[in-house]
Amino acid sequence: MKRLISAFLITAASTLAVPAIASAADGGDGARVVIRVYDPYRHDYHSWDRDEQRAYREYLAARHRRYVSYQAQRAAERRAYWKWRHEREERIEHER
Repeated sequence: MKRLISAFLITAASTLAVPAIASAADGGDGARVVIRVYDPYRHDYHSWDRDEQRAYREYLAARHRRYVSYQAQRAAERRAYWKWRHEREERIEHER
C-alpha cells in the first residue's frame, strides 16, 4: 500500500512540476527563449531564435534537403550553413 501511495504522489508531483518548469524556461512571462550558437568559422555568436530557424529552413529548402536539426548536422554542413548565412547577411546589408 505504501508503494502505491508513493507512486501516486511522485506521479502527481511530476505532473504538476512540468508546467512550472515549462513556464520557467520561457521566463514565466511568455518571453522567448533565445539560444546562442557559436560560429567557429567567423568566431561570433548568433541567437538561434525564430528568425534563425526560418533562415535555416530556407537554407535547407534551397538545397532540396530534408529537415535535420542544426545540432544533428555534420560539421561540414554546419560550416556551409554559416557561410551561406553570412553571405546572405552581407547581401541584405548591401541592398540597403
